[in-house]
Amino acid sequence: MDSMWWFIAALALGLAELATLDLTLLMFAGGALAGGVAALLGAPLWGSILTFAVVSSVLLLAVRPFLLRSLRKKGAAVVETNTARLVGKEAHTLDEITHRAGRVKLAGEVWSARTSEGAPAIAEDVDVVVLEIKGATAIVALEAAKGAAPKEG
Repeated sequence: MDSMWWFIAALALGLAELATLDLTLLMFAGGALAGGVAALLGAPLWGSILTFAVVSSVLLLAVRPFLLRSLRKKGAAVVETNTARLVGKEAHTLDEITHRAGRVKLAGEVWSARTSEGAPAIAEDVDVVVLEIKGATAIVALEAAKGAAPKEG
């Protein structure tokens, strides 16, 4: 009987995943499914909960990143979250940007920024493109360097 609730939770999480499409709830659904199987095999409640936690963690930390990388390689539309959504976005320099330091306004926030190693410095008050995010630092380049069309103005 306890296993039924785990399977209902797995189904509910799987259906909720259809609304988000970010593969997080799907990993929890896998954990709930594993918890249900553990309960079905006679594990006590704490054993089912532990199974859920371990399987969900493994799926989130190991399987989900692999699946996202695979989907990106295939060109599938993947919902970008956190700092990954900022790569390719335009930013505006607040200071001169060098390979060691600088600041940009990115997505309404002030970020520390720098250029790629060996790239020339970028002047203050210039539009740039975010190449990558390393920690809390945006690695940026001039828009022309990214192949963007020059702005008319």
